[in-house]
Amino acid sequence: MIEVVIAGAGPNGLMLACELALSGVRPVVLERLTEPTDTQRANGLVGQVIRMLDRRGLYERLTAPGTTPEPAPRFTFGAFPLHLSDLPDNPLYTLLVPQLRIERMLAERAVELGVDIRRGHEVVGLTQGEKSVTVELREQDPIEAEFVVGADGGRSAVRKLVGIDFPGVTTDDSVSRTGHVGVSPDAIGADGGLTVPGFGVIPPYQHLRTEQGLIAWAPSPDGAHKLTTVEWGQPAEGEASLDELRASARRVLGADITLDPPTGPGPHLMRRLFGGNTRIAERYRAGRVLLLGDAAHVHSAIGGPGLNLGLQDAVNLGWKLAAEVRGHAAEGLLDTYESERHPAARRVAMHTQAQSLLTRPGDDVTALRELFGELLDQPTTRRHLAGLLSGADITYAMGPATGPLVGHWAPDLPGLRELTRTARPLLLDPTGTLDPGPWSPHVDTATVPGLDTALLLRPDAYVAWQGTTNDGLHEALNTWFRAV
Repeated sequence: MIEVVIAGAGPNGLMLACELALSGVRPVVLERLTEPTDTQRANGLVGQVIRMLDRRGLYERLTAPGTTPEPAPRFTFGAFPLHLSDLPDNPLYTLLVPQLRIERMLAERAVELGVDIRRGHEVVGLTQGEKSVTVELREQDPIEAEFVVGADGGRSAVRKLVGIDFPGVTTDDSVSRTGHVGVSPDAIGADGGLTVPGFGVIPPYQHLRTEQGLIAWAPSPDGAHKLTTVEWGQPAEGEASLDELRASARRVLGADITLDPPTGPGPHLMRRLFGGNTRIAERYRAGRVLLLGDAAHVHSAIGGPGLNLGLQDAVNLGWKLAAEVRGHAAEGLLDTYESERHPAARRVAMHTQAQSLLTRPGDDVTALRELFGELLDQPTTRRHLAGLLSGADITYAMGPATGPLVGHWAPDLPGLRELTRTARPLLLDPTGTLDPGPWSPHVDTATVPGLDTALLLRPDAYVAWQGTTNDGLHEALNTWFRAV
């Protein structure tokens, strides 16, 4: 019998597969599509997940050997520029890399770890028993697994098959148009901004609001620049086209942009989307079936939080599900996946809805933006938003453990990125005197300079305990990692 079946070979499902494999479980990934998609989607990563990839040794695979993440000096919130360079503890990281490349990297890593990825396998039925789930496939024999994880997107078949409700809000009054475009090199400034005669400069990688709508410009070195517009009250029909995008930009800016077909390598994107959804699954688990990523939550793409949220879900779930499969999970451990990550999804839904409202046209929104702009002059406001956008403000309840760092993500420390690549529990003991007791075979211990207190880290790099003596250490170990 297969230990874990993951439905969906997108980045979230592949990340979970890698995390399970690091913990000794070899999952099978089932993907409906026979070949990897070439559809362009997310442009990169934002938030805490970038440092998590670095701690798993994956950041260099997307950048270059020897590189490490650096905080972003600026970002955007609700079509406002968010200046971060003056923050002494800026938690917001960004990485401009296409989602297709992220998926390829994660698929390569999963195969290296022994994960079985089966394409052309569509899940059409699930039958749960006491100790297993029977997975029915279209035109193929059913398979049996101890657990099934639905990582199959916002229209998740797995979620529907187990009857988990997906409540939320649907809006249908906006039209978003996105396409790869070509522009004259002379129109692009040294900072990447696009000069539009009769309007001015559209800054790169930001949302720009006017009283007529929203526009975003993302230049690319290969010539496949991306332009997005959002309008309200502008119905459209037929196939999306460059002419339609050009006309939408003219309405938003009140000036013409000379747009040509893209010159970079394909595939090229030309897409129109109506409205949007903000929905969170009523629960993340039904018996032996769990939900992950977009199958558990969908929201506006503004600010790019989707991959940060979904990949962090995978890192949270991986070690817990592996412990359950291996029979050494602490009581109730698997249920903490929902209790910890459901609030994180609600937080993303909250700030993406707030950002979307700030970008709408209208005098009332303009007044709100004037006040919000004054608040952004305050470093404390910008630090709060940086934590919100990055997910660095997420803390977990750690039971009886105490200390100011407990429940928070582990701070960056010398050598930590190398020590966390195995996805094992980690005891950072600056004194060399702490005793993990019967948990010693299951917990790595290391001395890290610069610490004035010992830290017990879960595999997802959250602090489960801190102290200077053994007091409370065994209790925390027993809470999260049952000795076997």
